[in-house]
Amino acid sequence: MKYSELTSLSDEQLVHKELALERELTAFRFRLFTNQLDDNSKLKKIRKDIARVQTAARARELAQGLAPNGLRDRFKATFQAQALSGRQEGSSFLKGVVDKAGGNE
Repeated sequence: MKYSELTSLSDEQLVHKELALERELTAFRFRLFTNQLDDNSKLKKIRKDIARVQTAARARELAQGLAPNGLRDRFKATFQAQALSGRQEGSSFLKGVVDKAGGNE
């Protein structure tokens, strides 16, 4: 994901993207620790994507005069936990564990 792609997203979409990426990272970490992850570089890519999203969110917060994590606090409640994106073919066991660990019940 490029930073320029993030500028076209709304504030709510940006926060939802960050939460989805964090959820995906959690799922990949579980897969890594259970030796089910084939490509370890996915973890680094997702962490960098999360950092890009957080950078874009903070720039918007500064422009709007909000406190740190102000956008996240505003739109976190509207996030709907959905099936993880195409980066992972998750098992139902891991999906349940990620839901409970992430607090998205």
